Amino acid sequence: MGRLALGTLALGTATLGYAIGIERRHWTLRTAELPVLAPGARPFTILHISDLHMLPGQHSKQRWVAALNELDPDLVVNTGDNLSHRTAVPSVLRALGPLLDRPGLFVFGSNDYYAPKPKNPARYLMPKGKKKRIHGVHLPWRDLRAAFVEHGWVDLTHVRRTVDVAGQTVFAAGVDDPHLRRDRYTDISGPADQRAAVRLGVTHSPEPRVLDTFATDGYDLVLAGHTHGGQLRIPGYGALVTNCELDRTRARGASRWGARMWLHVSAGLGTSPYAPARFACPPEASLLTLVPRGSEPQKPRKQAPRKARNSVR
Repeated sequence: MGRLALGTLALGTATLGYAIGIERRHWTLRTAELPVLAPGARPFTILHISDLHMLPGQHSKQRWVAALNELDPDLVVNTGDNLSHRTAVPSVLRALGPLLDRPGLFVFGSNDYYAPKPKNPARYLMPKGKKKRIHGVHLPWRDLRAAFVEHGWVDLTHVRRTVDVAGQTVFAAGVDDPHLRRDRYTDISGPADQRAAVRLGVTHSPEPRVLDTFATDGYDLVLAGHTHGGQLRIPGYGALVTNCELDRTRARGASRWGARMWLHVSAGLGTSPYAPARFACPPEASLLTLVPRGSEPQKPRKQAPRKARNSVR
């Protein structure tokens, strides 16, 4: 029994060391092809970035994200939780710098408004009704928003917009963070423009009640983040939790939502500074190629090259 206990302790220590010291910096590009465009529309690409949870000293993350510009995406969509510190706005802007010159859409999440605080990890396994929401200090989200808008990115918080992307008309709408109950879908409710090549919904937390309303209004694709892909996954089982009402089988990647709409959930690029571990769930950004409906979607792939600069191919 002594040897078993020591072996178990050693394995647990090694796993924790890997999750904290290696995997949470194993920047990964996920690619997927989604058949959501109108028939005859030209394919184009979306770079989906979420959950940076940036701290000022995270230079490796900043360099890797900036290098994603070499992918030459037609549109960048940021689904929130950019900040983890009051002084992190310049670090986020350094990371996104070259991407800010491209067409972009964004909404914010809870960790754009409030800093994270220490929490008992077991609370994520508790029933929703027993959880007490814990907020940290206010973060300078207005400064971040002003910088995004100054560069031409569109704030989709409770608005509907038509934007031109690679010669295609994209009808887009978004809501504020449903995890904080800040969403007001009634502000954007109504049928999506059927003349557009694609109808795109954007939200931070993929709450089913919000996804259902996007589907009812005729959206083709909704992009979300928040879940961190589960952050700690069990090989062969998947995510333990999603930290929202979304079922754990959809914690990351693309899936169908209803008969017509697709959902893409980013596993994100960061963690809370108070839970700096990932296991079987590397930090990721996603390059999505949108193709006309009726096309056979390609199987999602992950790329995790050794060097950040080489990861954008």
